[in-house]
Order: sequence, then structure tokens, then C-alpha cells
Amino acid sequence: MSKDAKANNTTKTKSEEKKQIKKQSSDKKETRAVKKAEKKAEKKYIRRFVPIWMKVLIVIVLSLFALMIGLIIGFSILGEGSPLDVLKWETWQHIIDFVRDV
Repeated sequence: MSKDAKANNTTKTKSEEKKQIKKQSSDKKETRAVKKAEKKAEKKYIRRFVPIWMKVLIVIVLSLFALMIGLIIGFSILGEGSPLDVLKWETWQHIIDFVRDV
């Protein structure tokens, strides 16, 4: 074979390889697109058992409950007072007056 024939032959094989690579990459893109479409079609809406706003409300209520329990325990054990006195407004007014006078 002459040099020209070899050069033509190698350029043909290179161009064929490039075509195959382009074809493979386009095939991969198509399969990705198909898989993505299938995934979207299979996706179902998940209904929450407890809505988010109710979760926030539950957290706030439980936090207030924990605060009240902590106040009762602290006032009765550490302060040696009656456990339910901490829930009276007079007790808090006395604490506020004590802090303001200092």
C-alpha cells in the first residue's frame, strides 16, 4: 500500500471511531432521559401523616409543658415552696418586684 492509501485508511478508521463514540454518547443520553422520565412517572405524592404546622404546634406545646414541669420541680425542690405556687401570678409578681427593686 502506498502512503496515501494508508493515510486515507487511517482517517477513515478515525472518523468511524468518532462516529461510534458520538453514537454511544447519544445512546447514553437517550437512556438517561428515558430513565429520568420513568422515574418521574413512578414518583408518587407522599401524604404526610402529621402536617408540618401540626408538628410545630406539638413542639411548642411540649416545650411549654416541659417548662412548667421544670418550674414546678425547681420551685418545690430547690426553693422549698409549694409545687403549685409557681403557677400563681402573685409568685411571679413578687419575683418581678424583687428584681426591679435591686
